Amino acid sequence: MSSFQLNLNPLKEPLGFIKVLEWIASIFAFATCGGFKGKTEIQVACQSKPSDNKTITATFGYPFRLNEASFQPPQGVNVCDVDWKSYVLIGDYSSSAQFYVTFAVFVFLYCIAALLLYVGYMNLYRDSRKLPMVDFVVTLVATFLWLVSTSAWAKALTDIKTATGRNIVQELLPCKRPGVICHFGSVTSMGSLNVSVIFGFLNMILWGGNAWFVYKETSLHSPSNTSTSHSQGGIPPPTGI
Repeated sequence: MSSFQLNLNPLKEPLGFIKVLEWIASIFAFATCGGFKGKTEIQVACQSKPSDNKTITATFGYPFRLNEASFQPPQGVNVCDVDWKSYVLIGDYSSSAQFYVTFAVFVFLYCIAALLLYVGYMNLYRDSRKLPMVDFVVTLVATFLWLVSTSAWAKALTDIKTATGRNIVQELLPCKRPGVICHFGSVTSMGSLNVSVIFGFLNMILWGGNAWFVYKETSLHSPSNTSTSHSQGGIPPPTGI
């Protein structure tokens, strides 16, 4: 194997430049999803004291196992004689969220390895038949998995918004009891999660577009040889007598 020779010129070509964009986009993808923390609040009052509202809070976040996020009343306060800690949010969306984040992390690591190969071993990359082909196959698979993982995560995010929104008052059993008055309070903004979905589809576009430039490096793509020189293998010019 040839020794490492730093050459930044591949980063100026589409093959390397788009790989840098993919590396950056993957960071935003898993960071905006994996770092999320939020809470939903409900205002609860007893019928005997309807003006005395207490805030019941359920904290949730990545990986979004909402069925483990229990409601917490104010410390030391018994709200309407209900054990609020035994009630949780509805749904478990960890499979979609973890699949999305884990895949984004793997893409992040692969981009680092590919960039090291481009800037340090570009001659080896272009002289080899296997390395460009492996890179091309990985690019196609990554494009497909970005579509699958982002679509699954987008659907899960829609369900998370529903499970932590206003409908929670209708689903919460204590709120159906006589003498318990519940009003939806607020829920943490999920703007960063919306951004994670946007970056997921952006990654899919980047990897899909980069597939062409990786394909050009493989043995499957050969330049056109339609113009051949007549001077090679042609009729030799006549010699003087």
